[in-house]
Amino acid sequence: MSKRKVTLSSEVGSVSLHSAVMTASGTAGYGDELADYGDLSELGALVTKSLSLDPWAGNAAPRVTEVDAGMLNSVGLQGPGVAAWLESGLPAAQQAGARVVASIWGTSVASYGAASAALAGQDLLAIEINVSCPNVEDRSAMFGHSATQTARVVEACKGAIPIWVKLSPNVADLISIAQAAVEAGADALVCTNTLLGMALHPQTGKPVLGNGGGGLSGPSVHPVAVRAVFECRKALPNTPIIGAGGVNSGKTALEFLHAGAQAVQVGTASFRDPRAPWKVAKDLERALRRAGHASVQDAIGQAHR
Repeated sequence: MSKRKVTLSSEVGSVSLHSAVMTASGTAGYGDELADYGDLSELGALVTKSLSLDPWAGNAAPRVTEVDAGMLNSVGLQGPGVAAWLESGLPAAQQAGARVVASIWGTSVASYGAASAALAGQDLLAIEINVSCPNVEDRSAMFGHSATQTARVVEACKGAIPIWVKLSPNVADLISIAQAAVEAGADALVCTNTLLGMALHPQTGKPVLGNGGGGLSGPSVHPVAVRAVFECRKALPNTPIIGAGGVNSGKTALEFLHAGAQAVQVGTASFRDPRAPWKVAKDLERALRRAGHASVQDAIGQAHR
């Protein structure tokens, strides 16, 4: 008996994805780095490592360490800057068949706006705004920890390209920030970025990472991100949502869909196995079939029905 066909395509607002499985920012480079491990055209999108307008050196080494059930990173958003990426990274990704979402960051509202403006007219699916960055105009408080500052960044970045906002889970009231982003013009929400964490060396007692603390990602953050998706879907039922955090199987991807996400991003799993995004997509087909769903669309929001 033949297996029932399962459709992996999805819609994130005005953006059509032929697969609901994407890469996550910061885990797949800037261009065709993953092309040796799979066909980039099979993925819903390649989401770049976050780019600032100008080149950025990043944090002191060591920058990454493995911890129980995940990984801590303090790379510090090192990158070549938008202009250099447009010259080489974007063409390489597109030549490899990728559909690209450019992630951007800044240290001021103006720098976010400038990075977004520099991407105007490019063949991109969307711009993902990483608001988990220090605001030098507000005593280095994180943009994503303030509804007002998040809204200001979204307003500065709005243009012809759809805007996705990647929210921080390190807040007391995620919904108020999500609502502010949507009211300011965000086309979709990405739930969520990393949790704040730290690892200490067992002998020295000092931080393992060169910058002290870092962002925790991987399986340990998955339940936190699932709840974020669930709560955002409940509060904002008409807003497209993308689930990110600990996706390493069809089961974890399906959990995000059931919570209300239209698509998912695979991140930390790619460090252990660069083929993870493709493996998750194939496993998601099986998970959907086992759950009795004929498509991604059938599964979206199951927890709310």
